[in-house]
Amino acid sequence: MLNRRSFIRNVAGGAAALAGSSVFPPSVLGANDRVRFGLIGAGGRGMDIFKHALRSPNTQAVAVADVYTRRQEEAKKLAPTIQTFSDFRRLLEDKSIDAVLIATPQHQHALNFVPALQAGKDIYQEKTMAFNPDHARRMRRAFEGSNRVVQVGVQSTSGKTLARARELATPDSLGTLTAIHTHHYRNRPYGGWKRQIPSDCNLDHVGWKEFEGEAAPHEFDPQRFINWRFFWDYSGGNVFENMVHQVAFWQKALGLKIPRRVTMAGYNYLSPGMEVPDTMNVSMDQPENLLFSWNSAFGNNYFGEDGYDFALGNKGTVIRVTNKVTFQPQGHSAQKNEGPLAVGGEPNIVGSDDDETAAHMNNFFDCVRSRKEPNCPFELGFSSAIACQMANASLRQGRTVQWDPEKEDIV
Repeated sequence: MLNRRSFIRNVAGGAAALAGSSVFPPSVLGANDRVRFGLIGAGGRGMDIFKHALRSPNTQAVAVADVYTRRQEEAKKLAPTIQTFSDFRRLLEDKSIDAVLIATPQHQHALNFVPALQAGKDIYQEKTMAFNPDHARRMRRAFEGSNRVVQVGVQSTSGKTLARARELATPDSLGTLTAIHTHHYRNRPYGGWKRQIPSDCNLDHVGWKEFEGEAAPHEFDPQRFINWRFFWDYSGGNVFENMVHQVAFWQKALGLKIPRRVTMAGYNYLSPGMEVPDTMNVSMDQPENLLFSWNSAFGNNYFGEDGYDFALGNKGTVIRVTNKVTFQPQGHSAQKNEGPLAVGGEPNIVGSDDDETAAHMNNFFDCVRSRKEPNCPFELGFSSAIACQMANASLRQGRTVQWDPEKEDIV
C-alpha cells in the first residue's frame, strides 16, 4: 500500500503550478482518429460510463485504475486487453492515453482531476465536480491555461430537452421569471444506494488509505468503503447525486449564475444507518432575482426522479417532465391539466438516462478530437458544484449561507 502522507502530498500538491500556464499544446488528433482512454474509479457509475465509452465510435480502452481489486477484475471482463492499476497515477504515466474518465467517490474528484490535467489528459469528470470550495479552486487553477477538454457528467446538457427549454423559456414567452420549482423523489430507503458488502472487501484487496485521501482518517470499515454515499466524509448526499443535475440544466438553459444565498432544511427519517438526509428542501436566491427551489425525499415517488421542473413567469410556465418540455400561458393551471404530469417509478441507481449518457460521452470524445467546448464545460461544472456545496453547508451549519465571488468561498 502507498504511504498515506506521500500519496496525499503527491496528488494534492502542485495544482498551482499549472495556473495560467499552457503546459500542454492542443491535441493533434484528427477528426477521425481513435481516442485512447482510461477509467479512474470502476464502481457502479464508473462501469456504466465505461460501457458507454467502449461503445462510442473510434475509441479504445487502455487502462482502468481502482483501489479495489474486485473492480479491476470486473473491468477486465468488459475489456480484456486493458491494464489495471491500484494506483491511478500509474495510469496517468501512460503517454499513449489521450483522455481519462473519472468516476471516483465525490471526495476524491479533485485528487484525481488535478494530476490528470498535470499529465496532459482530457477529462470526463463525473458530477458533482468538486467536493468543497477548496477543491473547486484547486481544480480551476489546474484547468486554467491547460488547453485540456473537460466534460462534466451532467448528461441532460446533451439531451434534446435543453434546446427546447431554451426555446420556450424566453422573456417574450415567460415574462418576468421569479421562481423555478424542481423535485426529485424515490420511494426507497437509503435512496436505493445500499449495497451488500462483498466477502473480499478487506485490506488484502482494498487500498483504504488511498480511498480516504484527504478525509478524516478512520480504521478500515467496509461499510464506509462500499456505502460511502451515506457518509459526509465522502458524499454530498442526494444534493450531490441529483440536485446537481437540475441545477446545471437550468443554469445552462437560462444562463443562471451561482446563487447569492442558499438555505437548506433536511433530516434523515427512514435510513438510520445514513448520515446524509433522506428528506430535504433547498431554496436558492439567485442574482437574477428569482428563487430556485429543489425538494427531495426517499419515502414517496409521486413526483418521480426524471425531472418535474417548473419555470414560473408572469406570462406563462415552462414545464419539464422526463423527456418532454411544454409551455403553458397564464390562464392555465395545474388543476386544469388532464391526467398526472408524471408517474414515479423505481430509481435508476446510476442516475442518468441511457440515451443522454451516450450522447454526452460521444460529445466528449468529439470535443477531444475537435478541441471545441463540450456540452457541460468546466465553468458549468464549477457553478453547479458551488450551488450544491452551499446547500449542504447551510444544512450542516444551521443557517443561510452566501457566496463571496471575490474569495470564491462560502461565507
